Amino acid sequence: MKREKQSSGSRRKGDGTVGPAGGKPGGERPLRVRLSPRSTVEARISGLDDEGYGISCAENHGLRIAGGLPGDTVQAVIDHVAQRMAFGHVKKILVASPLRSRRPPCRESAHCLGCPLIAMNYCDQAEWKRQFVLRQLDAYRGLDGIELHPLLSPRRLTNYRTTVRLTIAGKYAEPYIGIFRRSSHDVVDLCDCPIHHHLVNRVVEVVRRGISRLKVPVYSPRNRVGLLRYLVVRVSEAEQKAMVVFVTARRSYNEIHHLARYVREQLPEVEVVAQNVNSSEGNVIMGPVDHFLTPKHHLTERIGEVSLMISPRSFLQVNRDGACLIYERVAEWARLTGRETVLDLYCGIGGIALTLARRARRVIGVEVVEAAVEDARRNARMNGISNCVFQAGDVAEQLEELAEDGEGVDVVVLNPPRKGCDEQVLRQVAALGPRTVLYVSCSPQTLARDLNLLKSLGYVCVEVQPVDMFPHTMHVENVARLEKVIKALDNTE
Repeated sequence: MKREKQSSGSRRKGDGTVGPAGGKPGGERPLRVRLSPRSTVEARISGLDDEGYGISCAENHGLRIAGGLPGDTVQAVIDHVAQRMAFGHVKKILVASPLRSRRPPCRESAHCLGCPLIAMNYCDQAEWKRQFVLRQLDAYRGLDGIELHPLLSPRRLTNYRTTVRLTIAGKYAEPYIGIFRRSSHDVVDLCDCPIHHHLVNRVVEVVRRGISRLKVPVYSPRNRVGLLRYLVVRVSEAEQKAMVVFVTARRSYNEIHHLARYVREQLPEVEVVAQNVNSSEGNVIMGPVDHFLTPKHHLTERIGEVSLMISPRSFLQVNRDGACLIYERVAEWARLTGRETVLDLYCGIGGIALTLARRARRVIGVEVVEAAVEDARRNARMNGISNCVFQAGDVAEQLEELAEDGEGVDVVVLNPPRKGCDEQVLRQVAALGPRTVLYVSCSPQTLARDLNLLKSLGYVCVEVQPVDMFPHTMHVENVARLEKVIKALDNTE
């Protein structure tokens, strides 16, 4: 049974119910309603915004309703009211949308709100995501003529997430391990999340029991007392083994040592346990140092053709099936013959670079995080790949050095964080003159922006492949293929 912990200062008061919003059938204007936190309103959902909120309106406010789907009529509780926008969540569905699944994979989605699309039929999810990408491309006049392929979906739509970072809250007698409820500071306890890998769910349950049995104090951000702050779990599907990282407010050996031993006794699949100390008051989950409580410090995952070592802070896609789809499409569109030099920017621990190395003459990977570069080098040795070089440093600075060295590059892979690429990086990539640029993006908005700039620099996007890395959420990844424009010589005098 899922439980919910309310943080201090958010206790429920008596709800005041106001009239309908969203307009009446026939195009009548929406009724004027007075909105305030914890009041309720009847709303007709007309669409979804880019963050997965249901769109509605009152006469004096736009409404964003978490859990609402287009075609729903709902009773919603208002969580927050701004000058022109109010945010809330569904309390009761009055008229269900035809997009709603009759058997959604999660019975608790209305309480959690972590997967905004999970109540939607999957075929409708796929079309919504494709249209979402299309809207971002259409925002730029210069991006017409791009072939947008149908969404590629992984074979599993549930139990795909192999890495989780969960908040620990409450007291040791009744700990909560989960995520913050959308638009609130309440922690939703995740007992058997249908998105998480089965082994992740088992680890969470064992840790919950261990905290209670061993009376491990849970950290309170308000009082700044206690020990346990976060639980990080990583699973290797290739090995069917798990890594557990306890993030604590201070270094305290005894409690974590006994909790680690309990977890490993109850769940032998846990092969790696570490303690990470984070005493900061910010939103960063992990501190700078890991203290391992097991002889083994990493797991090994296999994605497509390559094996990759997983450490507590290695960046690796949380959906192995989705990662395979991306790696395969990048390899296909690179059209390598064994004679090319490939530049992989923002290469992380080297997954794409090592996949392409078997088909290229040489691959150069660049990543700003030095620990990731060390992981990439170890991964190259583990896979027996010697034609892959990994360099640590700022991408713009590394590109400048390549240009100064006169390094010829045939294919460039861009895989930046959500904010996309800096303009300087894109200009430097274009200046290298590769025949093909492959852009892997986790943000359709910044992808469209960067494709538009690259077109002005002589690289035209030919096709985009959306990939559903996170089924049931609003996130969608994309692979874009750009080719260098060859200008015809003007022989006229």
